[in-house]
Amino acid sequence: MPAKIYPAARERILEVWDYTEKKWGEQQADAYVRELVSEIETVSAQRHRWRPVLDEALKGVYFFRHRHHYVFFRELTKRRLGVISVLHEKMDLPARLREDAGRE
Repeated sequence: MPAKIYPAARERILEVWDYTEKKWGEQQADAYVRELVSEIETVSAQRHRWRPVLDEALKGVYFFRHRHHYVFFRELTKRRLGVISVLHEKMDLPARLREDAGRE
């Protein structure tokens, strides 16, 4: 079952596409975002790759890394994830994640 992409995560994915398109072109942006979304589906069945977010305010939130991005999510049902945010490794991850999690 496809992951649920919350609005904040959708915005972040579009930001990734925009940045990649400006830097490396439309074809690369399409390929990277397609790969990212595919990885989300793959990880839903690979619990050993899930890492918990160690913040009491974000209980039940997990993440995995894809290249230079972190994907943050909750488990909605078995094998279905709710993606909260997608953040670049150089961002202020705790602040941005709390902001995006508040928009679920």
